[in-house]
Amino acid sequence: MVAQTRHGAQPSPKKKLVFHEKLTAKGLSTDALLKKMKTLHTELAALDQELVDVSSLNTARKELVTTSILLHKDRGVKAYAACCLADILRLYAPDAPYTQPELRDIFQFFFRQLTNGLKGADATWYNEYFHLLESLSTVKSVVLVCDLPNAEEIMSEIFRDFFNLVKRDLPKKVEIFMADILVALIDEAQVLPTDALEVILSQFVENNTYPNATPQRIEQAGYRLAVQVCNETADKLQRHVCQHFTDIIVANSRDEDFSEIRTAHELIKRLNHSCPGLLHSVIPQLEEELRVEEVTLRLIATQALGEMFGDKGGAELVKKYPTTWNVWQLRKNDKAASVRLKFVEATKGLLVNLFEQREVIEEALSAKILDPDEKVRAAVCKVYGQLDYETALHHISEAQLHALGERGADKKQSVRLEALTSLGKLYSFAYPEIENNEPLAIKQFSWIPNTILQMIGVSIEVRYDYIQPCFAINSSTNFRAAVEQVVMEYILPLPSSSTPSTSKGGELDEVAWTDRLLLTMKYLEERSTNALLLLTGLKQVRPNVYDHLVDACIKNNGGIIDEDEEAVAQRLNSLIHHISSSSISPSHGFIAEVDWLADTFPDPFKAIEDLEAFAKLNESRLYKLLKACMDPQTDLKGLVKATNEFQRRVEQQAPNNAATLLTLLRRSSFRLLNHSSIPTLIKRVPKGQAHINSHPLILLTFVSKHSSALYKSHIGELTKAIADEKNSSLVETCLHSLAGVLQWDPKLAPTDKRTQERITRLALQPNSRMAKFAARIIAVSGDPDACTRLVESVVEELPECAPEKLVAHMAALAQVARFAPAAFEQKSDVITSFLLKKILMVPTPPDPDEMDVDEEWVVDEDMSPTLQAKLLALKVCRYRSLAHAADEKAVELSTPVFKMFATLLEHSGSFTGDAGEDPKVMSRMRLQAAVSLLHLSTVDMYAQTIAPKFLRLAVTVQDSCYNVRVSFLSKLVSLLQPRKLPPRYNVIPFLTVHDPESDVKAMASSYIMGALSKMRPPVKTEHLEIIFIRLMHLLAHHPDFNKTHEDLLDISKYIQFYIELVSTSENISLLFHLALKGKSIRDAESHGYTENLYVIAELAQELIKIHATSRSWTLTSYPGKVRLPADILRALPNPEAAKEIMKTVYLPQETTSWLSGLSNVKTEKKERKVPAKRKAPVPKTNGSAKRTRVRKKQQSDDESDEPSPDEDSDAEGVQEPKHSDHEEQEEEEGAEEQLGRGARTRAKARTKRQRTAAAKADSKSEN
Repeated sequence: MVAQTRHGAQPSPKKKLVFHEKLTAKGLSTDALLKKMKTLHTELAALDQELVDVSSLNTARKELVTTSILLHKDRGVKAYAACCLADILRLYAPDAPYTQPELRDIFQFFFRQLTNGLKGADATWYNEYFHLLESLSTVKSVVLVCDLPNAEEIMSEIFRDFFNLVKRDLPKKVEIFMADILVALIDEAQVLPTDALEVILSQFVENNTYPNATPQRIEQAGYRLAVQVCNETADKLQRHVCQHFTDIIVANSRDEDFSEIRTAHELIKRLNHSCPGLLHSVIPQLEEELRVEEVTLRLIATQALGEMFGDKGGAELVKKYPTTWNVWQLRKNDKAASVRLKFVEATKGLLVNLFEQREVIEEALSAKILDPDEKVRAAVCKVYGQLDYETALHHISEAQLHALGERGADKKQSVRLEALTSLGKLYSFAYPEIENNEPLAIKQFSWIPNTILQMIGVSIEVRYDYIQPCFAINSSTNFRAAVEQVVMEYILPLPSSSTPSTSKGGELDEVAWTDRLLLTMKYLEERSTNALLLLTGLKQVRPNVYDHLVDACIKNNGGIIDEDEEAVAQRLNSLIHHISSSSISPSHGFIAEVDWLADTFPDPFKAIEDLEAFAKLNESRLYKLLKACMDPQTDLKGLVKATNEFQRRVEQQAPNNAATLLTLLRRSSFRLLNHSSIPTLIKRVPKGQAHINSHPLILLTFVSKHSSALYKSHIGELTKAIADEKNSSLVETCLHSLAGVLQWDPKLAPTDKRTQERITRLALQPNSRMAKFAARIIAVSGDPDACTRLVESVVEELPECAPEKLVAHMAALAQVARFAPAAFEQKSDVITSFLLKKILMVPTPPDPDEMDVDEEWVVDEDMSPTLQAKLLALKVCRYRSLAHAADEKAVELSTPVFKMFATLLEHSGSFTGDAGEDPKVMSRMRLQAAVSLLHLSTVDMYAQTIAPKFLRLAVTVQDSCYNVRVSFLSKLVSLLQPRKLPPRYNVIPFLTVHDPESDVKAMASSYIMGALSKMRPPVKTEHLEIIFIRLMHLLAHHPDFNKTHEDLLDISKYIQFYIELVSTSENISLLFHLALKGKSIRDAESHGYTENLYVIAELAQELIKIHATSRSWTLTSYPGKVRLPADILRALPNPEAAKEIMKTVYLPQETTSWLSGLSNVKTEKKERKVPAKRKAPVPKTNGSAKRTRVRKKQQSDDESDEPSPDEDSDAEGVQEPKHSDHEEQEEEEGAEEQLGRGARTRAKARTKRQRTAAAKADSKSEN
C-alpha cells in the first residue's frame, strides 16, 4: 500500500499500535479484559488506514480471533471484539489478514452480535454495535464474504438477519448502513443466492408493506430497506427477478387453483409500484401471458398489467413498453367475460393516473358499457363511482357520464343499481361546487338528478293547481327501489353533523337542507319533478298502510295475543303481503286507497319474510322510532335522530332483514320534505306572478293538496304571509296552504278578526285563485254565518261584475258548493239560473282574429275569462251534486246536471250542436263534462244514473283532440287505481289501441299491467276479466262498428289488445267462456246490436283460440258459473232461438279466411320456435286508413250485475244490423263515409268544423 505524500514527496511516518497487552492471559477477569478491549478499540479506531504500520497489529489481530474472545460469555467483550475486528479489516484493506475459515467465523461473529445486541438506541453497547455496522458499511469489508467457499449460505444469513433487525424500529442511519452493506454484497456477488432474493421479495408481500393498502400508515422498515436495495441494484437483480417468476409460472402452470401464480403477479404489481427497474425482463413475459389460451392465466396477467398501467408510474410504463400496452388493450374484446371484467376494473387507475391515454380509455369504456355481459356493464358503471371529484370533473367527458346515465335503464338490476349509485356519488361530490354556482360543475353534474329520477318511469302532470298521476309503460318496482335508494342516500340525504352543506357548527341546518332540495329541483325537467314529488311520500293518505302495519305489529305482540288472536294475526299477515306485493294483497278496504305504486318491493317474497321477522322481533323501541319517523309533526332534528337510531338498532338486531326494513323506513318517513322545510319554502317564494311555476310554489302546492298536516305548527307564519298583499304569489300560496291545513283540522282556523276580514276581502277580489282558496278557508272553517255572507256578497255582484271578477266569483262559489252546501243552497236557485242563462248557454264563437282555425286546444294560461267562467260553472254544478250525494233527493237534484254533461258530450262540447262555436271552447267543455261524470260516477247511485250514457263517456278517450284524450285518460286512471269507479270503467283504457299518439296507449297499458300485478285474484276477476263481456258489448255499440271485413280488422285490434294484456294460461278459459256466452244471450236494446254482438263474440272466440295456440295454452271448459250483467244483456226468448243462433255464422267469409290465415301463420311460427307476434297481420291495403275513422252512430247502455243464461254456443252467422236513428247519423253521411276507420280521432268532427268555419268566412266576405 502506498501512502499519500506531501512536503516534497517526503513519506509520512507510519504509526504503530501502542497497545501491547495480552488479551488471552490466564486468570484475566472479565472487567480487566473489558478494560483492555475498550483501550484496544479506542486505539484501533483512531488509526488511519493509510498511516498505520500493520505489522504492529499482528499480536492483536491473532488474539482477537481466538475462541476465548469470540466465544466469551460477556456481551461487552464480544461487542468490543467485533469493533476491533472490524477496525483490523479496515486497516488491512484491501487485503484481509485472515484465512478463509477465520473470515467465515469473523463475519458470522459480526452478524451474530448485531442480531443479538442491536435492539435500539437505549440498549447496552449500542454505540459499539453502531460502530461495527458503520465500519462494515463504509469500508465495504463485508464483500470478503463473496470470496468464501460457503458464500451463498453466509449471504443468505446476512440478508435474513438484516431484514429481521430492521423491523426493530431502529434509527434511520442504521437502515442506511444496512442498505449499503446489502447493496455491496449484491454488487460483488457473482451469483445472488436464491434464499437472499426470496428474503428481499418477501418484504413486498408481507402484511401492510404495500403503501397503497393503508396510505396513512408509515411504510414498514423492511419494506423501505428492500425498496432501497432493489432500486440501487436493479441492473444486477432484474435477471434474477425474471428467472424467479419464470420458475414460479413453469412450476405451477398446471395447478388448478393458480394460487402461486396469483401470488407471483401480486408481487410483480408491488415491485412495479416501488422498484419498476427490476421488471425490465418481466413485462415482456406478462405480455406473452396476455396471448395464451389459458383463460385464468390471461385473466391474471390482464389484472396485473392493468393495475401496473394505472399506478403512479403508469405513463412511464406505457412509454417503455408500447407493445405491451397495445396488447393489453385488446383484452377489452377478450372472448372470456371474466378477462373483459378485469380489464374494466383496471380502468379506474388509468383514469386517475394516465391522463395522456384518456381518449383511448374513454373509447374502451364507451364500448364496454354496452358489453353483452351484465357483470362487465356493472363494472364499468362502478368504475365511475370510485373516481374522486377532480378526476370526474376534468378527465371524464360529459358524454361518458350520460352513457352511464343510460345504463340506469338497463334491463339488469345489478347494472341499474351500479349506474345509479355511481351517478349519485358523483353528484354528492359535486354538490358543494354546484351550490357555489361553479359553471364547470353545473355543466358536468347538475343533470344527474334529472336522469336518475326519470328512471322511475312515472309521469305526473304538474301544473300550478293540477297535479295528477299518469303512469308510463316502463315503470317498475326494481327501477323505483334503486332510484329511491340513490336519491335518499346521495342526491338528497338527510343532514348530519358531518355534512358541511347541511350543518353549521355541528348543528343541523334546516335551511341548507331545504335549499339543497330547491337547488336540485332547479335542474329537473317536469317529468323528473313529478317523480321527486312521488318519492316524498306526501301523496299517501294518512294513516297509510305503514301506520297500520306498525299498529298491527304492536297488537300482534310477537305472537302473544290476548284477544281476537285470529283476526289480529290475519290483519298483520294481510298488511305484510300487501306492502310486499299487491298481487297477494289483503281484502281490507283501507288498503285499496293506498298508492299502489309506492308499496312494492323488488323481491316480494324476501320482503314478506323480513316483515314477518320484524313482527316476531317485537321490539317496542323500533316501533316507537318508526312511528316518530312517520309522524308529520316530527321536526328535522327528531327525524334524523330517530332514523339513525332505527338504522343502528336494525343492523344490530336484525342484520338479515335490514335492507327491507330500511326501505320501509325510507318510504314511510318524511325524508325529502319535512315540516321543518315549510318556513324556508315560504321565504323562498318569489314575488309576482312571473314565477308561477317556481319550485317553492310547486312544493308548497303539493303539500297543500296531499299532506297539509305539515302546516300544523306554521299557522302563524301562514297568516302573517297572507298579510303581505304586495307579494301576490306568496299570498296565493299561503291561502292554499291554510285552506289545506284547515281541511285537515278545522280547529286550527285563525280566530283574530283582522285575519278573518282579510280572508273575506280576498275571497271577493278579482284574482280567481286567491278567491278560490280564501273561499275554501271560509267554507271549511265551520262558520256558517261567514259562508252565508260570502254567498250573498257574491250573488249581489254577479249581474254587473267584469269578466275577470266573474271568474273569481265562480271559483269562490265552487268552493262553497263543495264544502258548505247549506250556505250555497240558500241562493242556489239564483245561482244556477245565472250559471245557465248568463254563462253556460251563451254561445262562444271563434275569435275572428285567430289564425289557426283548426286548433282544438287552449292551454290554461291562454284561456279567456269567458271560458274560465264556463268551466267553473260546470264545476259548481258537479260540486253541488257531490255535496248532496248522501241526501235522499240527491238523484232528483243531480239529474239535470247529468243531462247537461251528457248533452255537452253528445254535441262535442256545445249545448246546441251549433257548429259555430269555438273549437277550443268546445274541447275544454267536453273534457270538463267527461271528467265531471267520472267524479260523479264515484257515487254508486249516480253511477247507476249515468250508466245509460256510458258509451258516450267512454269514447271520450278517442276524442279528436289529443289533450282531451290524455287528460281524460289521466283522470280516469287516477280514479281507477284506488277503485273508486265501478268495474265497467276498466273497459275504457282498452279503447286506446288505435290512438295515433303512443303515450296515450302507453299510459293505458301501464295502468292495466300495474293493476293486474297488484290486484288480488278475486278483485282482478271482477275488475279486469269479467269486463271482457262488457268490452264486447261496447264494441257492438261502437260508432265505428261495421260488419265489413276491413272494419272488423280494426275492431279486432281492440280484442287483441285486451287479450295480449289480460290473458294468462290461468284465465284464458274464462275469457273464452265469456266469448262463447256472447252468442247465448241478446242485447238489451235492439236486434241490430244483438247481431253486432254475435259478430264480436265469434271474432273474440277465434282470436282467443289463435292466441292460446301460439302460446301452447290449453283451452279447457270453464268449470265455474259467471254472472253476466243483466243491465246490458237479456236471455234469449226460447231454446229454438238459441239453437238457430248457434247454427248461424255471423262473421263475413273474408274475415273467417283472414282468421284462418292468421292461425296458420302463428302455428308455423310456433313450430319454428319463433315468438308469436302480438300484432295481427293486416293487408297492405288497410295500412293507414285506420287513423281517420268516422263515427256512424252512438247508442247508450247501462249495466248492473244480474244472472244471465248459462248456455254456451259456437254457432256463427252473418246478418246486417239495424242502425238506430241518432242525431249524428245524418252529419256523418256522404263524403265523410270515405274516411273509413279510427273513430278515436273523430276526424269527421274536425272536417265539419273546418267546413263551417270556411262557410262563415265566405259569408262574412260576401257581407
